[in-house]
Amino acid sequence: MFAVEPSAQSGIRDAFHAGVLLGILIGEGTFGGDGRQPHVVLRMHVRHESLFQWLKAQFPYARLYGPYHHSGRSYYQFMWRGTQLQYGLMPWLESLPWAEIDAPSYARYRQMKERYGLTDVPAGARRFTDLGGPDKAGAFPEPRSGAESAAASERPSRG
Repeated sequence: MFAVEPSAQSGIRDAFHAGVLLGILIGEGTFGGDGRQPHVVLRMHVRHESLFQWLKAQFPYARLYGPYHHSGRSYYQFMWRGTQLQYGLMPWLESLPWAEIDAPSYARYRQMKERYGLTDVPAGARRFTDLGGPDKAGAFPEPRSGAESAAASERPSRG
């Protein structure tokens, strides 16, 4: 059993739910990108719609696409990319003992990070809740530079 920190950017609150998501990513996840930005994708048959709805509740800023129907297949696709990936999914994934559980899938994740120049997310990294949420078009603001983040953290909180 491993400890799971409550997460401000996702609804993953306990080891059971963490295990469900990690198991799904190990078995069904694709770790890649479109040449410009990395992404993690889950693509499964429409009969798993309730699972995708659960994922959407846990990671509200990730994208759920579908259902798609073509070539005799019907499926949904759930995707983390950009800020959703770097500040939503990655900090959570990197808090788990994934490499110990399944080295081959962890290697695919590490290859994606290397290919797209993603660094490990440092402890205390800015999370979705710090970014202020998406704008009306659903886009997140770009992460601040280190100097901007330091200055923002020194400001007194409003309360």
